[in-house]
Amino acid sequence: MSEEHIEEKDQERMRNAAIRLTMMPRDTNHHGTIFGGVILSYIDVAGGVEAVRCTGHDRFVTVAMKEVIFHEPVFVGDLVSFYAETKKVGNTSITIQVFVEAERFGSRGHVIRVTEAELVFVAINQNREKMKIRRLVEVE
Repeated sequence: MSEEHIEEKDQERMRNAAIRLTMMPRDTNHHGTIFGGVILSYIDVAGGVEAVRCTGHDRFVTVAMKEVIFHEPVFVGDLVSFYAETKKVGNTSITIQVFVEAERFGSRGHVIRVTEAELVFVAINQNREKMKIRRLVEVE
């Protein structure tokens, strides 16, 4: 497989957003930007979506947000996309990297990276006990 083809596949996977939504006035702080906590909440959901996509397991709990970097503010009207990729799958835990991009309202395609985070989830059963993860997708 050529290097070019691998890059195209990676780009295709990254364009498959876990979540995409437009930010609304209800999500703003007193500075007129979107609350960081709102972004964190969606990051958590996007990471969970990726964990399910990668494993097929339907119950995970978030145990850590290792590092969250807010690069740029998000504004009302921005179309925000949350892209997630699996970094590591252990016996009971999975590490997910989430990248957040915003297409600025009225900018016709101007997209910037606004936030990124690394999360760790643990698979649980119906009794909320840790359980072994089965892998559906191989992590590169």
